[in-house]
Amino acid sequence: MFFEAERQNFFRPLNGKRRELVVACLRTLYESLHGPSADYSQNLTRDNLKDLLAPTVQVLINDIVADTVFDEGELSGLDNADDQQLTNALVRALLKDGWLETFGDRAGLVTAYRFTRAGKLFAEALWSLDRLRSRSRQRNVRSCRNALEAARKNIDAYDLVDAYDYAEKIISDLSEGVDYFQELVRRLMTEASSTPWEEFIAFLDRFEKEFKKQLTADNVERHRQAIRDSLSRLRNLQSDKFNAFESQLQDIAVWANQERADTAIFDWLLDRIEDRVEVACTAKHPELIKAMNIYMRRAASIVQQALMLQGGQSRQAYSRAIAQTAMLEGEAQTLFLERIGTDIAACEIRLLDPAAFKLRSASQRRKALTVTALPKVSRDARLQAAMQRSEAAAFTLSNKDVVDYIRRELRLQQRSIRLSNLPVKTASDVLQNMQMVEAVRSSRDETLKVTQLRGQRFHNDYYTGSDYHIEFNHDADSNSA
Repeated sequence: MFFEAERQNFFRPLNGKRRELVVACLRTLYESLHGPSADYSQNLTRDNLKDLLAPTVQVLINDIVADTVFDEGELSGLDNADDQQLTNALVRALLKDGWLETFGDRAGLVTAYRFTRAGKLFAEALWSLDRLRSRSRQRNVRSCRNALEAARKNIDAYDLVDAYDYAEKIISDLSEGVDYFQELVRRLMTEASSTPWEEFIAFLDRFEKEFKKQLTADNVERHRQAIRDSLSRLRNLQSDKFNAFESQLQDIAVWANQERADTAIFDWLLDRIEDRVEVACTAKHPELIKAMNIYMRRAASIVQQALMLQGGQSRQAYSRAIAQTAMLEGEAQTLFLERIGTDIAACEIRLLDPAAFKLRSASQRRKALTVTALPKVSRDARLQAAMQRSEAAAFTLSNKDVVDYIRRELRLQQRSIRLSNLPVKTASDVLQNMQMVEAVRSSRDETLKVTQLRGQRFHNDYYTGSDYHIEFNHDADSNSA
């Protein structure tokens, strides 16, 4: 459908020998219409359009090199010397092939020009490629966290959709960083003969402006637990708030119906946000650190080799001077040594005083050994450390043990289990029940299924919470079989 009707030859202007000129003009036009300094007070007429593109055409008109590309467009047979004619032909080509369109300006009673929807999207891509170095620091992790908090407090589905968009962009941000470092490594390998000072300085500048924040304040690991807590609170919402969310999402997130299968849109969005954040933490963020580490090691090795070569060249000068002195005889050798002496007369040589070197006495050696000896740990210190470890371990349960426990209970009872029916006789039982849902979900075990019972909460002597239904996922078992 893209290459039908008015977009049948959409990419023709970018397929000729003047494609560099076309791209430059598209960037200039996008900067004027939709860039940071765009003027929205008046529309773009044909005269204004020609005046806007004329400087770009004049600059690049002589830089176009003819190649063997077969070109049948309007721009192919024009003379480079006539910039006005080339500007008019460029406007006609962009208008004919679906990049620009005309519309009536009712205020000025003239015909104005603007990008088509497809033309704006592709022009934005070309404009963005030229501005990669000036991008601001990425804050999608914090934006996702803040949007989830806003969605929980305001019961607003738009905030939840924004959080989903931010979570999707976390992966793209990290992937862009990985691609950036891989490209730097490829350049190092292809241009290893020259020291990459300029690229390394550019990397340090970008690291200070972008990657430093991405690895500290905007670190996905730093905000991971906060996002998990927000998702858990949203999953535990009361039934009326859940229904309000779902009703809003049915109107503003219709696009989710194609992927959510038989689950609610609200639950599907929360699962997708959690999955994106987990993938960013477990896969993409370590990949970014690894790519940065590889680039730093290879750049450091190349710089070190360059410094060693420079040092070798300076030492080689002394060898050449000695060899040349050996080849000379008599008066010529004397004159040569006098010239060398004049050149190195400004050098100052300092030698260490032998009297400064003194052997240590036996008492000084024994004192040094006593200082570096490890301190002895007393019985009370060991007992206190053991008590602290025991107190910390008393309230810590591994997710694996909790999942194994619920698996045994499901096999023993041969039916599904409700969280409210689990025993709470000991402190371990209470801690295990409170950690049950999180342990099953974090284990990513498809054979277990946890479903929240909407509107049903339970109370006991220790805590109050939402009730859950835990069972074996027979669909996953059949698929694996």
